[in-house]
Amino acid sequence: MSCNFCQSSKQTVFPAEVNIHFPGMNGLDKPTVWAFPRLLVCLDCGIAVFHVDKSDLQTLSDPGTRTQPREAAA
Repeated sequence: MSCNFCQSSKQTVFPAEVNIHFPGMNGLDKPTVWAFPRLLVCLDCGIAVFHVDKSDLQTLSDPGTRTQPREAAA
């Protein structure tokens, strides 16, 4: 598979943790969403791509559904 941005074949998957903040001043009083995706990083151009789990997507759609971060998958 090649990079969608630069067509390089030099890509590697890395484990990661991402703390997603809601935008704007209204986002300051909403809990952040912790996600633990695997990042696909192009080692030539630096673009990174990751998938957000369905449960995290639900929280991003309705920020009141989670107040505590979930544990990273082993």
